[in-house]
Amino acid sequence: MDKIKNKILWIDDEIELLRSNILFLEDKGYNVDKATNGEDAIEMVKKKDYNLIFLDEMMAGMGGLKTLAILKDVQPNIPVVMVTKNETESLMEDAIGAKISDYLLKPVNPNQILLVLKKFLEGRRIKGETLSRDYIQEFNRISAEMMGDLDYRDWININQEMTQWEMELDEHPELGLKETLYAQRKECNAEFCRFFERNYLEWIHQKKPGPIFSNQVIESYVVPELENTKSVFFFVIDCLRLDQWMLMERKLYDYFKISKEFYYGMIPSATPYARNAIFSGLFPSEIEKYYPDLWAKGEDDENSKNNNEKEFLEKLLQRKRVKLRNDLKYVKILEADFGKGIESKISTFSNNHLNAIVVNFVDILAHSRSDNAVLKEIAPDEAAYRSLTDSWFEHSTLFSMFKILSAQKDIKIIVTTDHGSIRCLRGAKVLGDKETSTNLRYKYGRNVKSDDRQAIFIRNPLDYKLPRRGGIVNYVITKEDFYFVYPTDYHYYLNHYKNTFQHGGISMEELILPVITLDPKE
Repeated sequence: MDKIKNKILWIDDEIELLRSNILFLEDKGYNVDKATNGEDAIEMVKKKDYNLIFLDEMMAGMGGLKTLAILKDVQPNIPVVMVTKNETESLMEDAIGAKISDYLLKPVNPNQILLVLKKFLEGRRIKGETLSRDYIQEFNRISAEMMGDLDYRDWININQEMTQWEMELDEHPELGLKETLYAQRKECNAEFCRFFERNYLEWIHQKKPGPIFSNQVIESYVVPELENTKSVFFFVIDCLRLDQWMLMERKLYDYFKISKEFYYGMIPSATPYARNAIFSGLFPSEIEKYYPDLWAKGEDDENSKNNNEKEFLEKLLQRKRVKLRNDLKYVKILEADFGKGIESKISTFSNNHLNAIVVNFVDILAHSRSDNAVLKEIAPDEAAYRSLTDSWFEHSTLFSMFKILSAQKDIKIIVTTDHGSIRCLRGAKVLGDKETSTNLRYKYGRNVKSDDRQAIFIRNPLDYKLPRRGGIVNYVITKEDFYFVYPTDYHYYLNHYKNTFQHGGISMEELILPVITLDPKE
């Protein structure tokens, strides 16, 4: 028993009748102080720190609820367990409103008391020990599984499991398992990259069964819902990782029935390629071939290269012979004030057969963090980055839109992303001329080169269904957590971009992507 965490105050005007219970607790190592009225108890709490208080509801003089209110003013965070004979609903509601932690019905027995104490005083330790044991078992299972012949579904499962463990261990940093988990994630990503590189070409050329890719998302998940639903909302949250979504999902349970599936992003896992593929239903080389007027020219600019998403989606619906009851509604939210305007009228969107809404904040957050020292300080690692996203979502117009839509009838919400991101920790030297693109996780140009242990070299872009850009260009795409650095000023840029969240490469975080269906609860 941790002596720092075993100080109990029991308040009851018939305290002598509880002598056997108090002796039982003292036998278990708890130090129990006693008070027979609220006034004395309040003075004791002012002078001494307690870990938990048992409080009788019916006492002569100052009653239990009044005592509780004053105790909470003195020590707001101390757990208070009310002990009562009264089972009325109104009392329970009053106690909960007064921030009671739990309650016990008289007559109480020692095991009930012990259970409450373990829950509040030792619950974290017990949960941590159980979590640690379970994770070691899971660590061994995943390590053994990676030695087998995995398919794309197995990697989806591994990514989900590891993401869930990362989030659970966020709550227990004292276990010291963070580095172990990170090392396993790194090992998994190395093996995933080998697996992806072996299979990607055969998948996209349909030479072997594979996952759904970016260009199949709308046909697979959105179009079927248009047949049966009055209004479909298709949200694309740019640069959203699975762990970020899972935090957002927790806030939506009260409003929606939630189901989740997964698809694989295409490479490069970057907006100009992946999001255009989503809205057009085509790979980038096919967009360049069939719609050259819509394929933006010039350097990779995340905004200008995605100016034609509405047109791409309209052409996709035409090819699939999907007829909407009214015009397609397309909205791209790039900044907060515009988002507030959309929030104020989102309920009227349910009159539209299909609404496509792109939300760019998470992508902006990732890019801003790369160059903002304050954001780097606030979110130095994945756990903090998750927390930052969680805080944003809690107060975002996106969350408000979801809550408003949860009250609508006969609608379906599909949520996905075009790619994720990864925290980059290792530099990879890259060579290229002045025309080479600037992204840190992929490059294209006439003379780009890098170490093939750190990046995939693509000699013929059409093999990977990538655009040739009007000439002979090569691509290099980073693996795992590498990021490209030119030899010029190598050490400056190596340090400047280390530990930043980037996208465009090959990793589970960037390429295994959720597609979520939200059905409003009745």
